[in-house]
Amino acid sequence: MKKLEVLKKIFGYDSFRTGQEQIVDSILHGKDVLGIMPTGAGKSICYQLPALMMEGITIVVSPLISLMIDQVKALNEAGVHAAYINSALTENQITKALYNAMCGQYKIVYVAPERLETNRFLEFVMNANISMITIDEAHCISQWGQDFRPSYLKIVNLIKRFPKRPVVSAFTATATQAVKEDIMCILGLEDPTVLVTGFDRENLYFEVRHTKTKDIELLEYVEKHKADSGIIYCATRKNVDKIYLMLKNQGIAATRYHAGLSNEVRKKNQDDFIYDRTPVIVATNAFGMGIDKSNVRYVLHYNMPQCIENYYQEAGRAGRDGEPSECILFYSPQDVMIAEFLIENKGENSEFTEEELELVKENDIKRLNKMRFYCATKNCLREYMLNYFGEYTNKHDCGNCANCNTVYEEKDVTDICEDIIKCITESNERYGMNVIIGALRGSNTARLRSYRVDRWKCFGIRKEIREAMLKNIVEELLLQGYLTETNDIYRIIKLTPECEEILTGDVTITCKWSERKEEAKSTKIRKKKNGKAEILNAKGLALFDKLRARRMELAREENLPPYIIFSDKTLVDMCVKLPFTKDEMLEVTGVGENKYNRYGEQFIQEIVDFTDAVKDIYYYKDLDE
Repeated sequence: MKKLEVLKKIFGYDSFRTGQEQIVDSILHGKDVLGIMPTGAGKSICYQLPALMMEGITIVVSPLISLMIDQVKALNEAGVHAAYINSALTENQITKALYNAMCGQYKIVYVAPERLETNRFLEFVMNANISMITIDEAHCISQWGQDFRPSYLKIVNLIKRFPKRPVVSAFTATATQAVKEDIMCILGLEDPTVLVTGFDRENLYFEVRHTKTKDIELLEYVEKHKADSGIIYCATRKNVDKIYLMLKNQGIAATRYHAGLSNEVRKKNQDDFIYDRTPVIVATNAFGMGIDKSNVRYVLHYNMPQCIENYYQEAGRAGRDGEPSECILFYSPQDVMIAEFLIENKGENSEFTEEELELVKENDIKRLNKMRFYCATKNCLREYMLNYFGEYTNKHDCGNCANCNTVYEEKDVTDICEDIIKCITESNERYGMNVIIGALRGSNTARLRSYRVDRWKCFGIRKEIREAMLKNIVEELLLQGYLTETNDIYRIIKLTPECEEILTGDVTITCKWSERKEEAKSTKIRKKKNGKAEILNAKGLALFDKLRARRMELAREENLPPYIIFSDKTLVDMCVKLPFTKDEMLEVTGVGENKYNRYGEQFIQEIVDFTDAVKDIYYYKDLDE
């Protein structure tokens, strides 16, 4: 049967969507593939269709039990025999499923990553004819991804154990350039077909509302859209319950979904929403993965998500049918504090080692900062998201987001920017945004007095300007790269070389203002925490980049995530200590005998080549003062 016949007969489609046919053809020709396709683009057909046309069995690795069950159910109902292996089954059921697969009953077997190295599953794959292994939600294999899962690294070991290497296909809806490279590197994709179909969903309207009255505005919105189906996302279970009860008390047909409810209740509530028995669902981000409900007309976020990837996926559950739909984020500074709290308390996941957890948290903070800037920008919201994922266009006005549809007044704020830069300089770049703004406004608080901020020359020189306006200007300087922040929850503000252009009058800085901008609440001042940019000087950062490049080469050669070889923390310590011998290298944090035997000499050689074997200072001398 030809591919178009299978597409029509099994899946009911007359033609492929954008990108699908290219991926299908590559797989059928035995090529590895990486497909980065937005929610609703039809990723599953890209591997399910060739799986049916290939001779053997396709293994699909997925982290989502609910999605596995839904996919298998859909395939079985389409006349395709498929099975899943995960914790929802008993051991007897797993044994039976694997036996049936070995007997040729199933063409597609879904499996949770935790099951890949069990003796029973390994015995099955080593004796079965496996034609393809597919990795769904492939971003989970990357430490730079928003949902890194160490269990995904077991896929690499599985691929290496096959007597005959199957085709490897990987799919995700969200991947930055770093995540894309990580997926290809760690999985060891061989000359893959890489297809990015584009991230723009033109039918979606985006808006960020800065508000002190979230409950009132959200309720007004839902009441105006009673005829529509919508999802309301909250960051915590407590907020889910609060919003759910608020809607119910106003006579709005709503249900809820979070991990605090029983499996039975969650299943019932989810079905009520999917089958339109209840048009509105209030949920944590645990809801929605794999839910193919096409008529969601709006997605509201009561709290800011932790990263652009999560927001893109969650907002993208609106308008899957291509019809105009709205994605509105109700923002307040408190959202940042909630997100930081959730990141800091991520350690309950026993999957992570202490080192992995530290790296994950650091990357989470980087992504959180990008999400903050999305909420702060006055430029096109759609363009901001597309740029985040590496997609650039010359169109700066999409005409379908709140920022592009708002009339702003532009003001020259260069003189204020000069004062901000001088204040940061006077602070010795030791504090975050709130201390700097408090100093400029002359705020008389106990905390600022304890820092002796009231003795600074810049104290109170901008007391006439509202706090929200000063925050807007600082955020604009961050967005344009004149300032930067440390990648931790303390967010210490640093000057960049570009800020000199402001002081010399070479550039003019303007900010956009509108009447809908609300006064922002202050957030907590936090203590400083050093990152590599605060430890290493310019030469040190250059050496760090050299060592990082070497680490990436080794990672590609060995199909390992780079941090397994050496963490960034270890590379920074190498730049500080400049080891030229084995004994010196063993003094570096994170370098043991085994690591040295495998990689030590190669990194020593990089350091010797870079430094010409001359000991020098590659870090700030006052680091320990």
